[in-house]
Amino acid sequence: MIHRWLITGAGGMVGIDLRNALELRGETVIPVTKAELDITDGSAVRELIRAKRPTIIVNCAAYTKVDDAEANEPLANAINGSAVELLAQAANDVEALLVQISTDFVFDGSQTTPYEVNAATNPLSAYGRSKRIGEEAAAHARKHLIVRTAWLFGVHGPNFVEAMRNQVKKGTNPLRVVNDQRGRPTYTPHLAGALIRLSLRAAESDEARGIVHYADEGEVSWYGFACAIVAGLGERTFDEIAVEPVSSAEFPRPAKRPAYSVLSTERYTRLTGVDPESWREGLQEYLTLRT
Repeated sequence: MIHRWLITGAGGMVGIDLRNALELRGETVIPVTKAELDITDGSAVRELIRAKRPTIIVNCAAYTKVDDAEANEPLANAINGSAVELLAQAANDVEALLVQISTDFVFDGSQTTPYEVNAATNPLSAYGRSKRIGEEAAAHARKHLIVRTAWLFGVHGPNFVEAMRNQVKKGTNPLRVVNDQRGRPTYTPHLAGALIRLSLRAAESDEARGIVHYADEGEVSWYGFACAIVAGLGERTFDEIAVEPVSSAEFPRPAKRPAYSVLSTERYTRLTGVDPESWREGLQEYLTLRT
């Protein structure tokens, strides 16, 4: 079947990489930026989707300012939650698959083994709560796929790798980075490939729908990730810049983070026959593109 892909939030970090990956495949892509569509406007959402009649809608639009969400929870809920309900209704109008991107922040981090897709959610933050509302809303689409991911970095948006590079450029030494939060960093071009594989399966089969986790291979702390970034910047930087592990308590933030948010990607591999890519390889590519 030939698909028509509509991407909301097409000007963001994930949206740009997804659009590029689809266009390289020769797919028909309808990219819609934040300026072109306010996803909280129900009539605008319905009119656009009825006019374009996509077969797959990938919602890359999101409120992602985790700390700001603590003071702006109604806005986060509107964008990450209520708007997804509008997209689900519009997807049903045209019998499209709705693909909703979610997050490891729906978990409380109390586990010590990777979170499976059916693990109980218990978000610690306003952002996590808003994304859980979005998951519940997405499930109202008759055809839906919810892809939880984590620790995203890519060249088209702000991210942890760039924050570390900026600190190094400013001469910050040592870099103080939390060492008591663990997860799986994910390079957004790798996520884009995973979204395409999963969406094509889910468009054709009920059994491939529901919740799937995708994160790049390799579990690490933010401190470990920072060490890899500094090492990737070159021997001279690695020799000159110290990376110092600290606790979350020493680095207070408005939003509480899960201490352990490693996602199990077993279902992704089972559905696609493909293992997750390596965040270390993604980091190497990122740093090459940034130099």
